[in-house]
Amino acid sequence: MKKIILLSTIASVTLMAGAYKIPEQSVNAMALGAAYIAHTTDADTAYYNPANMSFLDPEVRYFETGMTLAHLPSNTYVGMQGGLPGGVVVPAALASGESETENIPIPYMNYVAPAMGRWRYGVSLAAPAGLTKRWKSPVQKLFAEEFTLKNVELNPVVSYRLSDTFSIGGGLRAVYSEGKVYSDGSLIGLPIKREMEGDTVEFGYNLALAWHPSSDIAVGITYRSKIDLNEEGEANLYLAGAGKQYKASVSVPIPAALNIGISKTWDDRVTLEFVYERTFWSAYKTLDFEYGSPILNPTLSAAFDEPKDKLWEDTNSFRIGLTYQYSDKLTLMAGYSYDETPVPEKHINYELPDSDAHIFSAGFKYQYSDSLTFGAALLYDKKTSRKVNSAVAGGTGLIGEFSDGGAVLATVGLSYKF
Repeated sequence: MKKIILLSTIASVTLMAGAYKIPEQSVNAMALGAAYIAHTTDADTAYYNPANMSFLDPEVRYFETGMTLAHLPSNTYVGMQGGLPGGVVVPAALASGESETENIPIPYMNYVAPAMGRWRYGVSLAAPAGLTKRWKSPVQKLFAEEFTLKNVELNPVVSYRLSDTFSIGGGLRAVYSEGKVYSDGSLIGLPIKREMEGDTVEFGYNLALAWHPSSDIAVGITYRSKIDLNEEGEANLYLAGAGKQYKASVSVPIPAALNIGISKTWDDRVTLEFVYERTFWSAYKTLDFEYGSPILNPTLSAAFDEPKDKLWEDTNSFRIGLTYQYSDKLTLMAGYSYDETPVPEKHINYELPDSDAHIFSAGFKYQYSDSLTFGAALLYDKKTSRKVNSAVAGGTGLIGEFSDGGAVLATVGLSYKF
């Protein structure tokens, strides 16, 4: 039975959710902290800047596959909850809690075909973001007993070489997502519950530009379009153990994102790249479910039917990556990024307790033979602690502090040329 996905979970699946985005979809990108737009050199060029496919060896097929394990430590909240759905007020002693720790495997694949004149094509299979957030503490369980989102993006792309130094590219984004939302207020004496699951397939596009003005400088620009996820299904809502199913729908945009990268190489051995990313999260304004029939009970209506302002903000990310060709076979990489959160203080909540992040990464590649290369990378996403005071009109009612959280990601991969 298909059910509707809660909007905030869908938002978290998008490429750009601050706490749960996964822009790193290869060993190179993981090791460089996604400072990998201008100087892309392997099969993952198809994903990070398809225009650069034109500058790879035209007679070679490039293939890469691998796996990332994402470890999400628990988030800690210490503070008060000023109010709950239905106007129920909860004492401060009930508001503190910790989310569950999560471990999520994330596969990826990239392929670039040989050139056909000035044209070249490739394809990527990626999981650019996801979220699993579970709370067992009483207050948090009402809002986010479980929020799980899985998604896969298939991205076929092409490039066209306009000159020896300039190329353009682009492709189709086909995103499949499925999500689960459970919540339960019984532990705080509020007998309401929801069980929602669903999936959707939506489409967008990406565009890319690559300019190599000299052998040691590269410039790359990529743009990923906004995608409106239009979910339709059913929602099962319960009051005092009695449930009713409703037809339900909701629409939320995946925001557009712009990346600009520039790299400089010295002596064909050391490459430094800087990337600026702008994510247009201001497209996410309101959480508003529509139902096929009215929800007559005022408690359920207040909890699940009233529109909720989100008013998220456009964000900036700044990334820097260093690549060092240590020897003919061994390449070393490291990166640092600063990532802003899109979630304003007034609207922060338990399903996405996000904050600004400092991201550190490192990795290596080893060329085992002329055809085969393997590598590994590690990334640490350090979230800053965040004090919140959203107990104002239209806010989420939180007065306290979120800490811990973040992520540790480990990637292993194989690349093959033939």
